[in-house]
Amino acid sequence: MLYKGRVIIVVELGKFKELEDKIKGIISEQVLLKKQTQILEEALKNKESELEVLNSKLKALDEERNSVRARVDSLLDLLADIELAK
Repeated sequence: MLYKGRVIIVVELGKFKELEDKIKGIISEQVLLKKQTQILEEALKNKESELEVLNSKLKALDEERNSVRARVDSLLDLLADIELAK
């Protein structure tokens, strides 16, 4: 009978060791995922900053285009006036 008790204890210790290994694996994976999340959050922050800069440049270019368009329209009007004056 005593032998059976020892076998049960060894089996229980084996299951405990297996559970311990699984918990250690989960913790290691969680640490890795946390690091990856931080890296991705930093990359996202950088891309958002880049996007903000590019949007500002785009806005400036749109304003410049509108200004050039207005000047061209003004010059075309002047040319039209010259043609009419002839």
